[in-house]
Amino acid sequence: MEKTLNRIHPASDPEATYFLQVSWEKDLGTGFGVILSDGQCAWTGTVSEDEISREAADMEMNREKYVEELKKALITGEESAGEYNFAIS
Repeated sequence: MEKTLNRIHPASDPEATYFLQVSWEKDLGTGFGVILSDGQCAWTGTVSEDEISREAADMEMNREKYVEELKKALITGEESAGEYNFAIS
């Protein structure tokens, strides 16, 4: 299993700091788990391969391109922080 851990500052609250851990088995396109923490509380979730396919279709986006965008947004790290916005509600 591979994992990444990144610090994010959501657009919905730029002064806040959260930590996002993403874990996956083969590649992000086969599904992944997420843990989001503000240092006091943590929230967990999973995204299945079917959910990735549905979301790509809903966005009328090629699935492989969608997975590449997920990689950039979720696992690339702080070098892409200015390219993606996170909103936490």
